[in-house]
Amino acid sequence: MTLRRLTAAEYETWMSMVVAGYAAEIVASGALPAQAAQEKARRDHERALPAGLGTPGQLIFRVIADDQPVGWLWLAIPGLTGDPGTGSDPGTGSDPGTDGDTGTGGDTGTGGDPEMAWVYLVEVDEALRGRGYGRGAMLLAEAEARSHGMRSLGLNVHGNNVAARSLYASMGYEVMTQQMKKTL
Repeated sequence: MTLRRLTAAEYETWMSMVVAGYAAEIVASGALPAQAAQEKARRDHERALPAGLGTPGQLIFRVIADDQPVGWLWLAIPGLTGDPGTGSDPGTGSDPGTDGDTGTGGDTGTGGDPEMAWVYLVEVDEALRGRGYGRGAMLLAEAEARSHGMRSLGLNVHGNNVAARSLYASMGYEVMTQQMKKTL
């Protein structure tokens, strides 16, 4: 498996898909109703990617297996400067989180750790799930983060995503924080 940077043509399709998917996760978690979730998802993504593919510190990839795209990976590298399309070296900068919320576009949970990269999204195309591509994508994310001098990799996962939580735990990821809710 390999990673390939997103093209400008792919970016618009990806952005629509990712905003809709994030909004659906927010609704499924019970955090917000549909309309508010859609607005939050749009707003969070605009904040996290103000310059689209040109946003420093944000690397967006297609996950490739056997020369075919099988999924997507969005990785934030604190301090990555320059043209993100060139895989430039880390410089000085800040944590990509912006609004203190959990989930895509929110607080990355790094506490400003300049050596912690963040997976905003890893997604395998639905028809291809269960074939090890998610694990492979995470291993590629770890390698990419290491190549930029990162010492750790973080992510958020909604509590109702049992398959993803199980995958991350099996790969050695540990819970850093946890939010809980009880419907009354």
